[in-house]
Amino acid sequence: MDYKNAGVDIEAGYRSVELMKKHVMETMRSEVLTNIGGFSGAFSLEKFKNMEKPTLVSGTDGVGTKLKLAFLLDQHDTIGIDCVAMCVNDIACAGGEPLFFLDYIACGKNVPEKIATIVSGVADGCKQSDAALIGGETAEMPGFYPEDEYDLAGFAVGIVDEKDLITGKDLEAGDVLIGMASSGVHSNGFSLVRKVFKMEKEVLETYHEKLGCTLGEALLAPTKIYVKALRSVKEAGVTIKACSHITGGGFYENVPRMLKEGTHAVVEKDSYPVPPVFAMLQEEGKIEEQMMYNTFNMGLGMILAVRKEDVDQTLQAIKEAGEQPYIVGRIEAGEKGVTLC
Repeated sequence: MDYKNAGVDIEAGYRSVELMKKHVMETMRSEVLTNIGGFSGAFSLEKFKNMEKPTLVSGTDGVGTKLKLAFLLDQHDTIGIDCVAMCVNDIACAGGEPLFFLDYIACGKNVPEKIATIVSGVADGCKQSDAALIGGETAEMPGFYPEDEYDLAGFAVGIVDEKDLITGKDLEAGDVLIGMASSGVHSNGFSLVRKVFKMEKEVLETYHEKLGCTLGEALLAPTKIYVKALRSVKEAGVTIKACSHITGGGFYENVPRMLKEGTHAVVEKDSYPVPPVFAMLQEEGKIEEQMMYNTFNMGLGMILAVRKEDVDQTLQAIKEAGEQPYIVGRIEAGEKGVTLC
């Protein structure tokens, strides 16, 4: 008896590392001090020593049950982008610059080519956010996961000068809410999605004119990464007063997190186009509108608050970064919370 007979193929692990190396190397930053394959990753903070109060910010998350669609369609090249996005968007939402990322893949059977494909997506997400992929772990766990399934999670660290943290403390009535378009469902609400649509390959591979693609393609569209857009706003000289990453819990849970006591957010639902995949979800699942906005991003992946005087500059900066912004509402005096109208 040996480890391979027990279900763990060490040689496959070595092969996975070799196949993913080229993807990982494409994410490197000058501050990375270690090579691939070490016991830890080292990252120099020398570049940031001139900050008044350098502050580390972190985020960790996974992809959730969206993975089930990747398994069914055997498409694993973009799911890593989702994993990175869920972490680095939270860091950027606090005003931070993502520095590095680490991934964790747990699988029932290590198929090196599949693992390398997953990591290629992680590397793509890191490149989109200028984060270095400095470490990770692939754990082969036979008997715990089915052979053709895996879980994917990640952890990111960023930095911000304490004075530039986005906290909402200066938020006031009259500030304007600007939303950035999502790519679709992103990585939240898939437990409900999988109840609404039949998780069958034939269903997911059906083309829909109103979607402009198959249902599977619409649902697997990778989560938008807003790091460069938020950086562009900052570099334009605009102070982002508050920011909310619209993830699990939709508008009703996430928008209040950006508010301080005594402020109330008003979001106008007809101020931007809602992607057609959400109309399909609502109709097929007979889901009440409030539940849609309490579960999904409904077409806005990030919402930020700026002074009225900074609106035009903010819109231009976001467009220059390649994202689509919309004026979606305002801040009023009142009880902390959000109204959708």
